[in-house]
Amino acid sequence: MSSYDALAASYDALTVDVEYRRRADYLTRQFHRSALPVETVLDLACGTGTMACLLAERGYRMIAVDGSEEMLTQAAWKAAALEQPPMFLHQSMPRLHLGMEVDAAISTLDALNYLTRTADLRETLRRVYRWLRPGGLFLFDVNTPYKLRRMDGQVYLDETEDSYCVWRTFYAPGRKICTYQVDLFRLNANGSWDRAFEEHRERAWGREELETYLTEAGFGAVTVTGDLTSRPPAAEEDRWIFRCQKPVRPR
Repeated sequence: MSSYDALAASYDALTVDVEYRRRADYLTRQFHRSALPVETVLDLACGTGTMACLLAERGYRMIAVDGSEEMLTQAAWKAAALEQPPMFLHQSMPRLHLGMEVDAAISTLDALNYLTRTADLRETLRRVYRWLRPGGLFLFDVNTPYKLRRMDGQVYLDETEDSYCVWRTFYAPGRKICTYQVDLFRLNANGSWDRAFEEHRERAWGREELETYLTEAGFGAVTVTGDLTSRPPAAEEDRWIFRCQKPVRPR
């Protein structure tokens, strides 16, 4: 089972606190500042497609990719009523293949932390670079090492009328891996409950590591800020946002 397969049907209800519109506003401002006019956008690891749909509503032609078929099913239902729905593709990040170039690429809500192997991260960055037009932007966020270390030993509860989710988190400092053990209980029509279990892992990538791999992939103009701001990251920052560009004249 892929990460989020069991959670897919309940994911949106369990993440109502995520400020998707605020993040879409931030991304739109970044697109407007791009030297290359942004019309076509890749959403890498799009999940249930909320961000892709919000940007599609604003007139962007969206290509949305995810490794979970169940999450993409939810995304397709969500997008069905849109005048210009995103194109959804079932692909893992390291095997990204679009067949066309895009003006910008995004990856939100710590998707790249799920790439726990260095080889997979580097290959993903190379492939994003490959499918960006010269001058195109790549914007992504990650959970910081500071945040993932603090999650060690924590228990989180999410509850709706028909679902109950328990997240237990453990951090392994030697491997820099935060493991989420997820128990999901869903209410059936007959009053019984189904239980599903998933295990998720996120890698605590350092800022210098990410900057190095972006440069190796060919990106330039790499900047890092705090979450949804233009200021440099604070020492105790939960989320970094990376903004980089494929050079107009790629090497």
